[in-house]
Amino acid sequence: MPKKKPKKTEKPIFVIQKHQATHLHYDFRLEKDGVLKSWAIPKEPSKEASIKRLAIQVEDHSLGYENFEGEIAEGLYGAGTVEIWDKGYYEPIKFQTKEIIFKLKGKKLKGTYCLVKIQPKNPQDKNWLFFKKKK
Repeated sequence: MPKKKPKKTEKPIFVIQKHQATHLHYDFRLEKDGVLKSWAIPKEPSKEASIKRLAIQVEDHSLGYENFEGEIAEGLYGAGTVEIWDKGYYEPIKFQTKEIIFKLKGKKLKGTYCLVKIQPKNPQDKNWLFFKKKK
């Protein structure tokens, strides 16, 4: 877990952490307004534009958590192994409550990606689609 609060970066960062908890999933995080906006993606994020993934919005995480790798102890929320799957910078194109479009500049994921809320009229709904935009 992060020990000190890091300062905001010049370019907004993103990280995808492979998280082997009760079920394997991928934690996708975008830096925004001094926190990491976060989604749990049940399957490996796709590099292909034709594949959409469910992304469930979860609580924001503090900056600094993007560097965490290791074990979350049994009995704690999210217990299991966490490793960084991809990390880099992103360029925000559109950041709204129902649609987020951004260009990822990571080691594995590159290009324009989207997060689109599945039920945009229901503010309680946490389900989004995560996918790469077609060129």
